[in-house]
Amino acid sequence: MLARTATVAYVGLGSNLDDPIAQVDRALRELAGLPETRLTRTSALYRTAPMGPANQPDYINAVAELHTALSAPALLEALQCLERAHARVRTAERWGPRTLDLDVLLYGDNAFEDPQLCIPHPGLAVRAFVLIPLAEIAPTLVVPGLGPLSGLLAELDSQGIERL
Repeated sequence: MLARTATVAYVGLGSNLDDPIAQVDRALRELAGLPETRLTRTSALYRTAPMGPANQPDYINAVAELHTALSAPALLEALQCLERAHARVRTAERWGPRTLDLDVLLYGDNAFEDPQLCIPHPGLAVRAFVLIPLAEIAPTLVVPGLGPLSGLLAELDSQGIERL
């Protein structure tokens, strides 16, 4: 049970190193164990080509819905702790390979930007590996500042995403 009023947050998960399916499955279980947080829904797993450098393995992606009493910055900090527990190494290479990537996609109906966290997540509207699993678990969602999820999906190129 959550001690304070819970906010619905959506988290994107991705991995393309060290058994990516196992990495994402384990991270989903770990999300359920975050303090003051309840994991309420998860999408299927999806395979996608890498967004960044082409000389890396395909990604496994999913989206989770959380009800959390953590603030958005505290949730981000908890997610980064999970990434480190999965041996995530941050390098200067943007969109390079990783054992685990966890992103706060949405936090309630909030929209804000600061140096550490932007809500909605930048790029959310054009990433099939985010929108398709998000639509699976929240088809009527309205993305703050961007409109209905269904409208974003209608504009999306969904080639190259495979549901596992």
